[in-house]
Amino acid sequence: MTVESTAARKPRRSAGTKRTAAKKSPGARPDLVQLLTPEGKRVKNGEYDAYVADITPEELRGLYRDMVLTRRFDAEATSLQRQGELGLWASLLGQEAAQIGSGRATREDDYVFPTYREHGVAWCRGVDPANLLGMFRGVNNGGWDPNSNNFHLYTIVIGSQTLHATGYAMGVAKDGADSAVIAYFGDGASSQGDVAESFTFSAVYNAPVVFFCQNNQWAISEPTERQTRVPLYQRAQGYGFPGVRVDGNDVLACLAVTKWALERARRGEGPTLVEAYTYRMGAHTTSDDPTKYRADEEREAWEAKDPIQRLRTYLEASNHADEGFFAELEAESEALGKRVREVVRAMPDPDRFAIFENAYADGHALVDEERAQFAAYQASFADEGEGIQR
Repeated sequence: MTVESTAARKPRRSAGTKRTAAKKSPGARPDLVQLLTPEGKRVKNGEYDAYVADITPEELRGLYRDMVLTRRFDAEATSLQRQGELGLWASLLGQEAAQIGSGRATREDDYVFPTYREHGVAWCRGVDPANLLGMFRGVNNGGWDPNSNNFHLYTIVIGSQTLHATGYAMGVAKDGADSAVIAYFGDGASSQGDVAESFTFSAVYNAPVVFFCQNNQWAISEPTERQTRVPLYQRAQGYGFPGVRVDGNDVLACLAVTKWALERARRGEGPTLVEAYTYRMGAHTTSDDPTKYRADEEREAWEAKDPIQRLRTYLEASNHADEGFFAELEAESEALGKRVREVVRAMPDPDRFAIFENAYADGHALVDEERAQFAAYQASFADEGEGIQR
């Protein structure tokens, strides 16, 4: 199921049925792993503190830099789509901590299977942000070699990458390697059959895979409580492996929990489900209008939990960063935005006839007919333009 076909199948809410913020704010949940509060205060957790105990001020600044630059890139991509430079864009706004924390937990030899929104994870894996944009412009099918960064191409079909990740992890186990695999998906994809099959196979074969679910509360216009009667992380119990819910706006907690889960996998202890409880601050994609189905108060409640401001507050309070650092980062952010704009505008226009090239290996009369019809349709615009000039 594609992004657009999913949108067609899921009903939108009228303004009178918007859900209020009271149902969406996580508050102080006893099942939520948190190391950094929304106010930027460091809190202890006996089980997961060890995984970030040796983190240095430089590494903390690095996490902050990652989130800031990822957000800037994301904002530029959204603007470029609005200007007609991209066909579509799926924003990660609000999910930076979940992606950067988990992405920085991976080792170079681990393999990552993303969906279509993991721009922050791609950044952590060393994929040039400009390469992500070619696919959304329609000039390539991905733009990078998956094996050069152990980062698979974006997957538009909802949930199918979890099967790919499980199969790859089973192969890793058979090869006797000590690396791990991580698969990303959202709360909407958790309802797909492919995800359920992935859980079954990974559990039975004890595959070294981490299922990282970014629960951003909305599957396009469908809220989480319309998909499940229990928290998503609890689904793992039925398959016989652990599930953990982490504060998805807390980059330290996401880093720690993902490190723990990946280490379990490398030790041969099998799969783990990590539910990063976060919030999609923007639209599902640039073709979506979230104001039609969710209340402004809900977004405002989550803005107070912003992952970037949370870490900045902690850095400043701990004297781990000064104004010089933030000023330099702002300049770097501006430079990144400028480069992204230049790269996209230098890209060629999409080949409008490429869709006909690989439909059949040996060609087909119907495809030839459709190509000719499309060519005539395109030529009609040129004819109209010549008529106007005359």
